[in-house]
Amino acid sequence: MALHTLDNGVLRVTIESLGAELQSLIDRDGHELLWQGGAVWGRRAPVLFPIVGQMPGGELMHDGVGYPISQHGFARDLEFAVSEATETGVVYTLEDSAETRAHFPFSFRLQIRYSLAESTLSVETIVTNLGAATFSASVGEHPGFAWPLLPGIAREAHTLEFPRDESAPIRRIFGGLLLPEPIPTPVVGDTLRLDDALFVDDAVIFDQLQSRSVRYTAPGAPVLTIDFPDFPLLGVWSKAPGEFVCIEPWFGMTAPQGFGGEYSAKPGQFTLQPGASRRLEYAISVDSSK
Repeated sequence: MALHTLDNGVLRVTIESLGAELQSLIDRDGHELLWQGGAVWGRRAPVLFPIVGQMPGGELMHDGVGYPISQHGFARDLEFAVSEATETGVVYTLEDSAETRAHFPFSFRLQIRYSLAESTLSVETIVTNLGAATFSASVGEHPGFAWPLLPGIAREAHTLEFPRDESAPIRRIFGGLLLPEPIPTPVVGDTLRLDDALFVDDAVIFDQLQSRSVRYTAPGAPVLTIDFPDFPLLGVWSKAPGEFVCIEPWFGMTAPQGFGGEYSAKPGQFTLQPGASRRLEYAISVDSSK
């Protein structure tokens, strides 16, 4: 396990090789904008692969054989190799092994590329099929941001603001699996006001989202814009009494209740032919001018 820091004089970020996980995001004024972990949730910004959420019974079925797999997959708990590193960029690489194939029986390369440019941290995830068999997979990003963003700002003053009105119903989960029926959205127009009550029933899942970016802020706080052009879904999650909110671009989500088929039939995943790659990028931009 090793830490690598990127610093361009505007943002300073630190990433850990275990899980290729972002550990710190500090703006030009010295404010730590990323949740720093705690008893209620010890992580900061895990990478989710090869699943997002859970499989029924914690088992992935392939060709009739069951493979145990835990929530959000295994990438977040494995050591990545640093394959490139500069003052403003770093690339982490994980390839399949006997350990991963016990849970996901495919040959792959997973690369996470972090890069800084002015006030933006870009994170690119590249999944490559190294084997002779086609496979399906999901990728999710799970950054947890400080809530409140700055001391002294009321938690209830924080909002998520979308560039478009988001009136479509949302989805919820129960027991880790997707409930069958959508429910009315808590978004009013283009704004979701954050409150702990939103998360009593776990994550708010947007599976019919029109927007591909969202602004997280409060009066007097920095503005964080999360752009996720390659991710069709967004999860928003917190857990009281933790002072964080996770804004999570996803490609794929937890299995629906009642799902029991082959893993490749799980809704919402991408499929890779042998030798093919899938690139997914999201970015966090910070405006501290207030």
